[in-house]
Amino acid sequence: MENRRFLRTEALLGHDGMERLRRARVMVVGLGAVGGYALEALARAGIRHLTLVDFDVFDESNINRQILALTSTLGRKKTEVARERVLDINPDCDVKIIETFVNADTLPQLLAEPVDYVVDAIDALNPKCCLMEALYHSNIPFISSMGAALKTDVSRIRLRRLGQTENCSLARFVRKRLKRRGIDIGKIICVSSDEQVSLPATALFDDSENDANPVVSGGRNGRKRLTMGSLPTVTAIFGLMIANEIIKNISSNAVPER
Repeated sequence: MENRRFLRTEALLGHDGMERLRRARVMVVGLGAVGGYALEALARAGIRHLTLVDFDVFDESNINRQILALTSTLGRKKTEVARERVLDINPDCDVKIIETFVNADTLPQLLAEPVDYVVDAIDALNPKCCLMEALYHSNIPFISSMGAALKTDVSRIRLRRLGQTENCSLARFVRKRLKRRGIDIGKIICVSSDEQVSLPATALFDDSENDANPVVSGGRNGRKRLTMGSLPTVTAIFGLMIANEIIKNISSNAVPER
């Protein structure tokens, strides 16, 4: 074993499995509530090549659910904070950051990166669908996060085919758009919750005045939408489940089902 940093991971997955993790190239798109926890697990698993994609900075409202959001990181770029944390976990990791908003114009830059797996942790509909469509047609393995906001029952969270998702408005909109674009949604793996939520009146609110993200607040890249209540436990489990599946597939050299 190379050192004691990943001793327990290698003990479980074996030398060959650990070597596959070290060689793997994984891209995390979206470094918020779900993406931050996925990144944390991937880095601690010993993956040595990570590409981190985000355009945003940390805001105080992120602290309730984003592992990278701290008093000390407020106002800082998410990509820079994420890179620092990864290198603190594993100084040998090759970390590349791309500060960009995902859309049709920037996708060629992203897909030019050599990558074995992608974490789709985007929560905005248009960029999410553009990324999923591009990855699908490029035959790049990926796992997408559906909506974690408004959910509280962690027992309802599962890895599912996109076509099998229920009680998730984000998944419903994604399904419709991708089907219109001729994509077989039965071949897309995602993490989602099928919990039927019963919302208190306060669960949806307009926080655009305090939202530092122009995409979700109605700036030039997106349209205004309501802020949704969320729990740190649920978003964390979404991210950790994505990372766990990627770690298992890479270390066992499994070919993702399509």
